[in-house]
Amino acid sequence: MGRAVEGASAPVRSMKAPDVRKDEIVAATRALFREQGISKTTLKDIAERVGITRGLIYHYFGDMDGLVEVVLEAYVAEFVAAVREWDSQREAGNIDRALVDCIGLFRRALRTDDPLRADLHRAENAGLYLRFLDRAVEAVVDCIRATTVEAYARRHEIAIVNVRETFTVLVYGLIGLTRSHPETEDSVLVGIVRQTLYL
Repeated sequence: MGRAVEGASAPVRSMKAPDVRKDEIVAATRALFREQGISKTTLKDIAERVGITRGLIYHYFGDMDGLVEVVLEAYVAEFVAAVREWDSQREAGNIDRALVDCIGLFRRALRTDDPLRADLHRAENAGLYLRFLDRAVEAVVDCIRATTVEAYARRHEIAIVNVRETFTVLVYGLIGLTRSHPETEDSVLVGIVRQTLYL
C-alpha cells in the first residue's frame, strides 16, 4: 500500500450558509442548463460544478424536478422585476410611449437566444414549458394588476372589471401570436393591446 505524501490532505469542503449554498446550486444548474440543456444535465453534473455531494442537492431541493422548478421560478421573478421596472419608469398619462415600451419588454422576454429558454421549446420539454408559461403569465398579470392597472384606475377614477381574465387572455394571445408569426410588427401588437384594453 502506498503511503500518504507528507503534507498532502484530502480536499476540504467549505461550510457555507444554507442560503448561500442554495444560490450556488441554482446558479450552477442554470449555467449547466444553458450549456447542455435541461434533459442532459444530471445531479452529478451539478454537484461536481458546485463541489458538493448529490445528497446536499437532495437535502435542499428534493430531486431534479424540484431544482428545475426553482430555476424556472428565478426566470419568472426576473420577468416580474422587468415589468416592475417598466412600470416605475412609465410616464403617467403617456399611453403611447408606455405601450411601445411594454411591447419592447415583451419582445425581449420572448427572445430565445438564451439556450435554456430555447431548450424549453423542445418537444420533450413541452409539459415543463407549459408549467413555466402558466406561472410566468400569472405572475406578470398579478404584477400588472397591482401596479399599472391600479394606478390607471386611480388616475382616471374608473373601476376596471375582469382585470385578471382580460390580461391573461391578452398575454397568452400575444405570446401565441408572436411564436407562430414572429414577423408580426410591434405596431400591430400595440394596436392589439389598445383594442383589447380600450385605450
